[in-house]
Amino acid sequence: MVLKLLYKMTHRNVKEEDIPYYWNYSLWRAFTIPIRKWFSAAFIPYLPWNCVRIFLYRLCGYKIGKHVFIGMRCYLDDKCYDLLTIEDDVTISYGVFFACHGRGQGHNRIIIRRNAYIGMRASVMARTDIEIGENAVVGAMSLVNKSIPAGRKAVGVPCRILEDE
Repeated sequence: MVLKLLYKMTHRNVKEEDIPYYWNYSLWRAFTIPIRKWFSAAFIPYLPWNCVRIFLYRLCGYKIGKHVFIGMRCYLDDKCYDLLTIEDDVTISYGVFFACHGRGQGHNRIIIRRNAYIGMRASVMARTDIEIGENAVVGAMSLVNKSIPAGRKAVGVPCRILEDE
């Protein structure tokens, strides 16, 4: 409350909605955000042991199931860690990028269902809520910007769902 008042006093003609979102953070949260951000974006992705990576991601607040493989150099959205859900038996290959938010879009959920596979250097960008279905396969270097049904394969930029053979 004091910070809001101070902000209004130093910035003329400021309306209530013009106050930045981070002014509502507690001092503890404001202190821990950059630490978690560094930890989950600059430290964890470079660890060579999958079990340690998974443990530390869970410690940062990500929802990750059992028997999950997350390759090195993956980027899990560190601002919206609570919107990313990875269920059991999922394989995420190396260098995969997950973005739950971005400029000009809201904060959206990404759900990866059981036994899904995401290929190397794919990008999953949620303009709306995205669900990668059970047993779905995302090809390497694909851009996933829409949901993928269960048991289907998707490839390309932007991804398109392949017809059954």
